[in-house]
Amino acid sequence: MILPLGTARTEIANVLSSILYVYGIIIFIYIVVQLLFSAGIRPPYSRTSNAILQFLRDVCEPYLRVFRRLLPSMGGWDFSPMLALLTLYVVNSVIVLGLIHG
Repeated sequence: MILPLGTARTEIANVLSSILYVYGIIIFIYIVVQLLFSAGIRPPYSRTSNAILQFLRDVCEPYLRVFRRLLPSMGGWDFSPMLALLTLYVVNSVIVLGLIHG
């Protein structure tokens, strides 16, 4: 089935918006887990929790590393995840919903 160009653009915008939204949630979960770890709360070792933590680290760290280079930690506080989430929001708002979805 061939979709009209306007419908295809809308579908692409919806998919990209959903991907950015889910990625933002994954980053937020990673931040919360790291805060819990820094507070001394650690789950007991299990393969499942280790696999989940490794997945979160593998997915989030490359993106967050870009912002850590731009914005170094100040006094032990790392503000790069907030900048990363703000960037995802701006990309979603301006590019995906503004330009593509139009």
